[in-house]
Amino acid sequence: MAAKILIVDDDTSLRRVLEYNLQEEGYEVLAAASGEEGLRLFAAHSPALVITDLKMPGISGFQLLETVKKQSPETLVIVITAFGAIETAVEAMKLGAYDYITKPFNRDALKLVVRKAVEHRGLSQENLRLKAELTERADFHNIIGISRGVAKVLDVVRKVADSDATVLITGESGTGKELVAKALHVASSRRSAPFVAINCAAIPRDLLESELFGHLKGAFTGAVRDKQGKFQQADGGTLFLDEVGELPVELQPKLLRALQEREVEPVGGSVVQKLDVRVVAATNSDLEEAIVAGTFREDLYYRLAVIPVHLPPLRERREDIPLLLRHFAVKHGGAGVTFAPEALAVLQAYVWPGNIRELENMVERLLLMRNGDIIRVDELSDKIRVGKSGKGTGVLNLPAEGYSLEQLEREIVLEALERTGWNQTAAARFLRIPRHVLIYRMEKYDIKPQERKK
Repeated sequence: MAAKILIVDDDTSLRRVLEYNLQEEGYEVLAAASGEEGLRLFAAHSPALVITDLKMPGISGFQLLETVKKQSPETLVIVITAFGAIETAVEAMKLGAYDYITKPFNRDALKLVVRKAVEHRGLSQENLRLKAELTERADFHNIIGISRGVAKVLDVVRKVADSDATVLITGESGTGKELVAKALHVASSRRSAPFVAINCAAIPRDLLESELFGHLKGAFTGAVRDKQGKFQQADGGTLFLDEVGELPVELQPKLLRALQEREVEPVGGSVVQKLDVRVVAATNSDLEEAIVAGTFREDLYYRLAVIPVHLPPLRERREDIPLLLRHFAVKHGGAGVTFAPEALAVLQAYVWPGNIRELENMVERLLLMRNGDIIRVDELSDKIRVGKSGKGTGVLNLPAEGYSLEQLEREIVLEALERTGWNQTAAARFLRIPRHVLIYRMEKYDIKPQERKK
């Protein structure tokens, strides 16, 4: 698309020469015979570049320059001044003019100045676009939610993103732990370097050391060439260790050394490699219980959990479900699809054992099978509709008029603590949740030992 240029000059012959030369170069040209007309055209057409004479009756070129830069700082202005009046041009440059040309001017010099200005404008716009994209990404647009739990996570991420501190993200499967890890990377000064992820539970134990730290040719059978590990690949950037609780005990000392000394030793090698890597780890298991069981090193836990971040399950952030439904509908090609109020109520009542991953899969399936642009209750799976009805074991005896879910959950946590003598590990085991999740719920509902029954 041709750049749009506005010429403002009361000299008719000069204005026409400028217009002809710039049109010849392929620009779209607007012309005004006065400052007043120039401002009207500027307001109506928003040109990328303005070329104006400085000395004109009525609104002068200086006034035009000031008005344009005030209304549109990104618009470039080239001023025309008489030969020998360089001081005037300098004054205009101080007011924000991009460049100046003197009259009489050389045609090639004019074209060169204009071409440089248009290229500069293009680069500036691209820079602004990239900054805007970066800002959007740093605002974590993929982490959807207005709940208190999500707000707390985002607050921590914003504060620690640009540090080198190791972060441990905890939460149930499907809550979006890798999404938070990527948000930490994108919001940091490492954003232009690699983000490398590895699932510690998905790699066979005998290959995991090589995957993490690399190996040298001949280090073991099948090692036919040198190989970089994930640490080396992430040099300068971020390494995401997913399911770090599944890391074999025999590898944990080597990971601890890598975190403490910022160096790794490839398998089969004797020379350590210094690296600059920020480590973010995640787990859905209770590492404190694993420490007690002897399957996870305590010193490694504290090295990983310099900054702990807990992601609440979807059932604890039900107010986010409408936003997530809309987000995933758009993502999977259903921008115009909505959910009937009755269907939305069922979805908000469901417990979502698979969390956000389960919800996204459901949305994708509904979009493929839908009968129209409104998703209704009868289109939901039996599992979700039955889950909403409350038919179950009959353990709870809820009043007919309804009951607060948060109050109910608070009472269940209190009951578990009472039954176990306020032993948090035992209470967590009783509720079949990790200990850190119990502690999170105690903080959420402001449950303190003072409430213990005498």
